[in-house]
Amino acid sequence: MSEARGEPGSGPEAGARFFCTAGRGLEPFVMREVRARLAATQVEYISGKVFFTTCSDLNMLKKLKSAERLFLLIKKQFPLIISSVSKGKIFNEMQRLINEDPGSWLNAISIWKNLLELDAKKEKLSQRDDNQLKRKVGENEIIAKKLKIEQMQKIEENRDCQLEKQIKEETLEQRDFTTKSEKFQEEEFQNDIEKAIDTHNQNDLTFREVGKVIGIAIMKHFGWKADLRNPQLEIFIHLNDIYSVVGIPVFRVSLASRAYIKTAGLRSTIAWAMASLADIKAGAFVLDPMCGLGTILLEAAKEWPDVYYVGADVSDSQLLGTWDNLKAAGLEDKIELLKISVIELPLPSESVDIIISDIPFGKKFKLGKDIKSILQEMERVLHVGGTIVLLLSEDHHRRLTDCKESNIPFNSKDSHTDEPGIKKCLNPEEKTGAFKTASTSFEASNHKFLDRMSPFGSLVPVECYKVSLGKTDAFICKYKKSHSSGL
Repeated sequence: MSEARGEPGSGPEAGARFFCTAGRGLEPFVMREVRARLAATQVEYISGKVFFTTCSDLNMLKKLKSAERLFLLIKKQFPLIISSVSKGKIFNEMQRLINEDPGSWLNAISIWKNLLELDAKKEKLSQRDDNQLKRKVGENEIIAKKLKIEQMQKIEENRDCQLEKQIKEETLEQRDFTTKSEKFQEEEFQNDIEKAIDTHNQNDLTFREVGKVIGIAIMKHFGWKADLRNPQLEIFIHLNDIYSVVGIPVFRVSLASRAYIKTAGLRSTIAWAMASLADIKAGAFVLDPMCGLGTILLEAAKEWPDVYYVGADVSDSQLLGTWDNLKAAGLEDKIELLKISVIELPLPSESVDIIISDIPFGKKFKLGKDIKSILQEMERVLHVGGTIVLLLSEDHHRRLTDCKESNIPFNSKDSHTDEPGIKKCLNPEEKTGAFKTASTSFEASNHKFLDRMSPFGSLVPVECYKVSLGKTDAFICKYKKSHSSGL
């Protein structure tokens, strides 16, 4: 458990330790993005989570596109050691998450507060700069404004001092005694624990019980009060039989929730990951011939704006939905929409630089053997050296690879979810090795799929990732056109 001590760092300027949650299979995309966008170091992963260190502020952290949620790390360690199935002993082990290393909690909370304060200061400066640009005032008015700002700053400083003093006093009071209601809650919960001992096993634990145990331990140790309606600070705890992770949510809203998307289609993180694989460059012609609600094009146009984007679909309702999304995102002049069939594209041969598309599947869309016709038409309009990135169902993927199996499973030795990789990631003495293990694991999974993706015509497979869409899995596949198709 000593591994987690001091891991968050001494402050944002020194580099704080964060972790992102990610959809299954998107871990390599998050790892690449945090390195490129945040200049992150010590990048590691476990299934569904990516850990990293960065000096970036909140404004930069908000720009992450491939992750689900972002947390400031408090603790990361091996699973709780449960020597008995007794609930009481399990609860005691949970409480040790707080009691054994309070320093890591205080350190992480200090960094969290610094991040919020720095963001608030930048926002004030930005607002002040905007006001100065908008208003042209005389010299006397400027002096008066400065004086007023100074007065307001003094007032704010006094308020901050008073607030800090009040917080200290409340903290001291909270450490001296526990209110009657809190005592009642604690006694009531302790009774619940006693009733549960020796009558239930580990599988009977509920989220409510875990929350109570951790909440009471925090209140006891730090003297904080619980407020379920309007909390100032939330704590995230993930316990399973492989690892234990504790963190503070940096943002209440998921990073995957895009303010610029009015009607969601494909999940935004998947759409961004696909666009990121396409190597989009300024001036390129990018086509989505089955655009649906346009999520892929929206994500691409937001990240790579100086590009000519075209979205096509045969459905009027889908195109209307796409148009609404474009207007909401302010991208009407960036993306052109066409009502055409994917197997009859009105484009010259070898005229498109990049094709990115989510090939529909499910009960509504029974493409069957048409998948090959679709790919042939995409191949025709793509120029030599061009890129295709597709999201394929397992059935489509099987048809294209001519595999006999109905599914391509992950081999536990190659999969990025293998337990040895996770253990190395969590071992503080083997962090460099863990990173190498992660990279090798992803590469092994990728090469395994590539070996089974035979070239289709002039399209040569480059990368392939198995990802989760929630209830089902799919493949993000990247192809390059190696030579003229002659179609």
